[in-house]
Amino acid sequence: MKAMILAAGRGERMRPLTDTCPKPLLKAGGEPLIGWHLRRLKAAGIEDIVINHAWLGSQIEDTLGTGAAYGVRITYSPEGEKGLETAGGIATALPLLGSEPFLVVNGDVLTDIDFQTAIHYAQALAQQQKLAHLWLVPNPAHNPNGDFILQQNGLIASDNAAGSALTFSGTGVYHPDLFRDTPPHQAAKLAPLLRQAMQQGLVSGEQHNGLWLDVGTVERLAEADKIAQNWLKQP
Repeated sequence: MKAMILAAGRGERMRPLTDTCPKPLLKAGGEPLIGWHLRRLKAAGIEDIVINHAWLGSQIEDTLGTGAAYGVRITYSPEGEKGLETAGGIATALPLLGSEPFLVVNGDVLTDIDFQTAIHYAQALAQQQKLAHLWLVPNPAHNPNGDFILQQNGLIASDNAAGSALTFSGTGVYHPDLFRDTPPHQAAKLAPLLRQAMQQGLVSGEQHNGLWLDVGTVERLAEADKIAQNWLKQP
């Protein structure tokens, strides 16, 4: 199975730190944020990884190289300085990701989502002819209204009238067919594609109640650093 780490964001709210360093390379516990993903993917047995990049993307390639230091194999999908939004970035990287379902993770979060379960969900998507499986998390203070509804049947809906919305973690397993009509090398958002698939009953999901931190501010970067420092102290 392959995974894609989204690393093309500009990180406006993290300026001035991101004026000279791409957000996924900001450090928590002495390790780049994206490095924690690489370690967890390797531990889960997912070793073929695609990373997209835009702003200061050459720094990402220079820092991570082939991925050998993490025991993985990295292929890069450069997008130019402005980036292509999430769906545009994934559609552009499809030739690198192949024809089977793949895992996608936001590069600027710190989480303990079990990536090994993504292998199971990838197989389930192919067998059940669904297009996506998403991890949702309890709503953080910066997103109090949530994004999507996790229904009792395990499917996800976008209609808030259906229940209490949870926040999309930015982690999901996707079938390539979700992006079939999304042209490569053009900016496109992911949410409209997901909502359309939800209306057709083609998106499943689950709630993750463990660690999930969107490192979108300097304050949350300090929080991530404390968490990662504790990880380093564990035997």
